[in-house]
Amino acid sequence: MALTQAAERAALNKIIDYLEEDPEKNIDTIMTLVDKFVPEHVLPSQRRAFDTAIRERNNWYRLMMRIFDLNPEVRTKLLKTLIVDCSVLAWPYQEKMREKHQCNIPYAILLDPTSACNLRCTGCWAAEYGHALNLSFEDIDSIICQGKELGCHIYIYTGGEPLVRKDDLIRLCEKHQDCAFLCFTNATLIDEAFCQEMIRVGNFVPAISAEGDEGTTDARRGKGTYAKIERAMDLLRENGLPFGISCCWTRENADAVATEANMDWMIEKGALFCWYFHYMPVGASSPASLMPTPEQRERMYHFVRDMRSKKELFTMDFQNDGEFVGGCIAGGRRYLHINAAGDVEPCVFIHYSNVNIHDVTLLEALKSPLFMKYYENQPFNDNHLRPCPMLENPYELGRLVAESGAHGTDLVEPETPEDLRRKTVAGAAAWAPVAEKIWNDENDPMHAKRLEGMKQGMAETDLEKFERLGHFGDCQNKK
Repeated sequence: MALTQAAERAALNKIIDYLEEDPEKNIDTIMTLVDKFVPEHVLPSQRRAFDTAIRERNNWYRLMMRIFDLNPEVRTKLLKTLIVDCSVLAWPYQEKMREKHQCNIPYAILLDPTSACNLRCTGCWAAEYGHALNLSFEDIDSIICQGKELGCHIYIYTGGEPLVRKDDLIRLCEKHQDCAFLCFTNATLIDEAFCQEMIRVGNFVPAISAEGDEGTTDARRGKGTYAKIERAMDLLRENGLPFGISCCWTRENADAVATEANMDWMIEKGALFCWYFHYMPVGASSPASLMPTPEQRERMYHFVRDMRSKKELFTMDFQNDGEFVGGCIAGGRRYLHINAAGDVEPCVFIHYSNVNIHDVTLLEALKSPLFMKYYENQPFNDNHLRPCPMLENPYELGRLVAESGAHGTDLVEPETPEDLRRKTVAGAAAWAPVAEKIWNDENDPMHAKRLEGMKQGMAETDLEKFERLGHFGDCQNKK
């Protein structure tokens, strides 16, 4: 770490210590202190959001105060890691790496420690993967070390059920205290002993898969699963541990998910965030019939934004919120995925690759043909409510795969882009006019930002890339 960065890190950590002495009293001066040590160009929109929340004492302020109810052993360490190491110091360095290497550099890396899972949930491709494949401790450690060299300090475990490998995951938390680890989990393996390990390391946060009420959950995931999820949440809350919810919403559960009662249930259980994922018909056995209707998706768009203005819960809808991040974030632009066999994939939902992490470095993977096709073609639509090259722009994925010579990486039955497109093309066509209506609605609070075109949600290196590649102000797909 450079001397100037070390000094900045020490100063920011002292600011967090000051805040923790008396959060309600000291929070009013916290952004002034941050502005003193952090250059203006570093995460400006996020800083404005924090400043507004503090001044207005709104629901986001209430969420901040909830964080100070966490176990202090965990809270201090996690705040310093997430705010200082993973964000304020990491983002400018990532931008330098993007400029230096002329390719995408991720903010977070998703990886599968194992293909094993103890559940068989309908619509989840991992249910068919079996128990044979694992990334070793050394594999994951190498990925993290390489990622940190590029400025990436956030690692997210998917699967399979990652907690099948809980001992190795805790060891990695111990070794990399300057990183934050998020884990998508079905929660059935969380017990009191594991809660104590989380307290000890302080940088591990579960995102528990939960979709709606007991009947909806048990129908998709197996009888008794809902009760196990609730018990895990109770354990985490009782121990003052941070956690959130991961919600895959489908045609069958969308109406149960998009309710204020469900939102209040998550807050009551102690969740601090909820990630909403649109069901993707990925895998030969995954039916298109579970895809939400355009009407359900439009309702989710309005529901999440309404709740975001009222509830002390941080929410993201990974399809409908594309405009906040400049469209598709896959292909290493903000994240990538490495499966349990080591295949480096652009997205957790895009099972195609050129390279395997056992054969190449992380940087070589980011410069591989498929990843460079993402780099050169993002965003895939100038309407960021249609961000995905598979779901909303279904002809794009096949083109990227064909031009890069990528191959299928599904661990059971590889699916051709053409077969996948046949399942998504009708939904894409149905969603397009609804997305255009929302995008062009002059009464929508985001309308003024949308007039910025491709600049919306983009980093400086994104805009420089457009200029260099000669397609600034235009997108690959405007239909």
